[in-house]
Amino acid sequence: MSSFLKGVDQRTSLAGMNRMELLLFTIKGQQLFGINVFKVREVIRTPHISVVPKSDSRVVGVSDIRGQTMPMIDLAKALDLEPIAPENYSNSLTIVTEFNSSVQGFLVEDVDRIVHLRWEDILPPPDSLLNVNYLTGITRAQDQIVQIVDVEKVLAEVSGLSNEMSDEFIEQNVSKTANQNFFVLGADDSSVARNQLKHILEKMGIANKIVNNGKLALEFLQKWADDAEKGISPRVSDRVLMVISDIEMPEMDGYTLTTSIRKDERLKDLYVVLNSSLSGGFNESLTDKVGANVFLSKWHSDELATIIVQRIDEVTHASHKQA
Repeated sequence: MSSFLKGVDQRTSLAGMNRMELLLFTIKGQQLFGINVFKVREVIRTPHISVVPKSDSRVVGVSDIRGQTMPMIDLAKALDLEPIAPENYSNSLTIVTEFNSSVQGFLVEDVDRIVHLRWEDILPPPDSLLNVNYLTGITRAQDQIVQIVDVEKVLAEVSGLSNEMSDEFIEQNVSKTANQNFFVLGADDSSVARNQLKHILEKMGIANKIVNNGKLALEFLQKWADDAEKGISPRVSDRVLMVISDIEMPEMDGYTLTTSIRKDERLKDLYVVLNSSLSGGFNESLTDKVGANVFLSKWHSDELATIIVQRIDEVTHASHKQA
């Protein structure tokens, strides 16, 4: 499987075209699961695993892969399925992933293939399951249902890391944002990211709406633009401080969302922040190409909050000049 990532440059060209490639795999049994190829470094036969005392039970140990030590996560156990027995580790495969500035291995039963999809072919999970499951989307491949795993949520849970805003930042900045009439629209397919973004905005005293894909975000903005045209509300640019969008999302990705905003005369002046768990120059160059204002690798809370405060300062300064 080490050759399956050849042609990465060709794959990155799919970004910005509302297209993506999905690595399909099985965890237990015949059910197919998927992960965005952009998150995958390689697929290897599971190497020797050294047990780490007192680690999260889903972290079965650590392995040395090409001189880099990384945590090994049994994805079946993380999803409350029957875990892989230790004596069967050598018969399993490991998907080595890199996202959120972290490298880790996910143990799976087998890898199936890579499929080329449009984001509009990927549906978000049912609303009733948005915050309680480990899926970011559902699609079909060769007449089979494929469940796309929220590996960001899995990693966040097993790492136990907190991403709260620092006390120092709150003391210095939150007074600038609290009790003011600001609104932020967010879009992200990961429940972890949505909850984090909502927590940051609420702690800063900023009204918000967070949706789980770009299509819903665009529909929300278009509805507000329609209301403005009817004269029943102010212009959207006067109501929305900024749009903060993930890039990889079901139905409509962040690049397509930004392009659609810039093409709509009623929305084109909106301030757009694109973020991704995937670092890389292609993200930053495409951010410029589609006309977003800022690219941010999947945030640390203080970094995102700093961008929000800077934008508030810009808007406040501009309004004072007009007055």
